[in-house]
Amino acid sequence: MSTAKRLLDREFTRETCYELLPEWQGLDIRITELSGGITNKLYRVQSEKGDYTVRIYGDKTDLFISRDNEAHAITEMCRLGVCAPLIKYLPEKGVTIVEFIDDALVLKNKHFLDPALYPKIVAPIRKIHSSNVRLKKVFNPLVEIMKMSAILAGLDVKYKEFDIAGTIDRLVKLSSIINIPETEYVPCHNDLLADNFILINEDAAHKYASPMYIIDWEYAGMAPRYYDIADMFQEILVPREAEKGIVTEYCSGDDAERTLFLVDLFKPFPDIYWFLWSLVQLNISTITFDYYQYGKVKYENAIRNLSFVRKTYGVAV
Repeated sequence: MSTAKRLLDREFTRETCYELLPEWQGLDIRITELSGGITNKLYRVQSEKGDYTVRIYGDKTDLFISRDNEAHAITEMCRLGVCAPLIKYLPEKGVTIVEFIDDALVLKNKHFLDPALYPKIVAPIRKIHSSNVRLKKVFNPLVEIMKMSAILAGLDVKYKEFDIAGTIDRLVKLSSIINIPETEYVPCHNDLLADNFILINEDAAHKYASPMYIIDWEYAGMAPRYYDIADMFQEILVPREAEKGIVTEYCSGDDAERTLFLVDLFKPFPDIYWFLWSLVQLNISTITFDYYQYGKVKYENAIRNLSFVRKTYGVAV
């Protein structure tokens, strides 16, 4: 049994913390399990020497996550001032430790309904996309869906209630219509759910490089910028007017209509990716979570969006 497996399964105690942070040996430590992790187990650890988030990798997540690529992305994004610093990368133990961002609010979907927050939400996304950073992973949405489908097939499970093969065929056709070459890919987060946005409290702004941080870079890579925004919209599920407002802010009023069109065409891709991911997790994860229902919702959203692009733009696949 690997160290990563043992850490994942056993209680996270002060002794566990000393094992990961031997320089904290003998210090008083406060440990808090963090909610929201459906891929990994997350803990906040505090002592007089620091305040960190410890991520213990979920079982078999190496099937679809490169931790080397994740560590590289965190390092590069920290240099941009949009994410917390990497404290320790311990792949042999199945652990990544980053600085915990205190004095902050974790966003929820409702926050994306507030136009006053759009500049703070959009600023780090635009900064990432417009940077010259070259992330190690190339995240081609269609290719990644194919990979996740292959992982699911390798688990030898069947879900006849979903037309997986037929839906992927539709995405192949849609991808050929979108036709964005990998040479035009930009650095992307690729998992922009609300919980990954951390808004710094105004009275603590002087302690941080940015008013908004983005966390959890496991899926980061070079990807179409429109996919990144589409993924965000499919997570936060805000009304159309909010989507238009966010895209207008992102584009600074320039070419917003075309950007929204491409975002709309990409919407089925993240839903099918996370649908397949959820079925894989259902069969490999030891974390308690309703992966089946999560995936079912994603699948249904993707089918609705394929219908939406046909009705709205005449793009039938």
